[in-house]
Amino acid sequence: MLTEKQLKEIREHLENAKNPIFLFDNDPDGLCSFLLLQRFIGRGRGVSLRGHSSVSKSFFKRVDEFKADYIFVLDRAVFDEDFIKLAKDANIPIVGIDHHDIPHQNIEFYYNTFETSGKSEPTSYLCYKATGKKEDMWLAVAGCIADAYFPDFMGEFRKQYPEFSGNYKTAFDVRYNTDLGKLIQVLAFGLFDSTSNVVSMIKFLMKASNPQDILQENKQTKTFLETYEIINKKVEDILLKAEGAINKKKKLLYFTYGGQMSVSQPVSDKLNYKYPELTIVLGFLKGGNAKFSLRSPLDIRTAMLKAIEDIDGARGGGHKNSCGAQMTADNAEKFRENILNEIEKLRKG
Repeated sequence: MLTEKQLKEIREHLENAKNPIFLFDNDPDGLCSFLLLQRFIGRGRGVSLRGHSSVSKSFFKRVDEFKADYIFVLDRAVFDEDFIKLAKDANIPIVGIDHHDIPHQNIEFYYNTFETSGKSEPTSYLCYKATGKKEDMWLAVAGCIADAYFPDFMGEFRKQYPEFSGNYKTAFDVRYNTDLGKLIQVLAFGLFDSTSNVVSMIKFLMKASNPQDILQENKQTKTFLETYEIINKKVEDILLKAEGAINKKKKLLYFTYGGQMSVSQPVSDKLNYKYPELTIVLGFLKGGNAKFSLRSPLDIRTAMLKAIEDIDGARGGGHKNSCGAQMTADNAEKFRENILNEIEKLRKG
């Protein structure tokens, strides 16, 4: 958890920002974090950081385009030095709010719950604690559950929205067995859509008053609900194929696939829910690039970071039991050899 002083500072930054830009991770936690902050002050633009593992120099074009006076970076832990320099040269403050376990970033205003408390509450949890708007609690709950975290206000949410209550023990139970879980998947898959459709969805969410608004089909929700159905079918198809690669003896699933769209994150998450004992390495290969999504009860992040040490240009990050990596496609086989070796070392202790 962030300190009260830090939460107060975040509110002050928001109130001082006249025309902020919010750069957020391309998942429900990042999206809901942006919505919580934007709806608190009623101003600012949101830009999803999809397709990038860091806040790169290229995103400063959006800062210029919107003539932003403040930059908020949500649920992202890595900043390119070129981006930071451009912001400093333009005298635009960067406020980073995050929960990943990585070294402190070279920005003046950086709020990371892992640094403060050693815990990893989702960024949407931190943003809600900073803003405190009860009418936006449902967005905070969606962001938290999407990151497999039960917030301390879950009971209050269930009282307010009893139709979203149910008998469940874990956040994954909610994601895969309730309407709230469907809402979270609608948001996640909506972020996979074309830029124009993502912008339309975000504009709708900036005004939505409750979770039912998302699941009720009308002319405003039709597009992203249809996108959910299309991508959900793709997820189920890839999941079925991946299950055929399970090695029960080694408690391992290594599987790669191709296509026009990566659905590795939702597939690996659901595999992790169904088979919590497995170490999962799911790879997506397209053109000259390879992206891997990894889940495990072991410290898979450490294994992944060691596996990419001798692979030029490879990058990776995430959490201890849930992380990702990317590299050029011609290094995918090398990564396979390395990661399987590292996993074996972990198993042997």
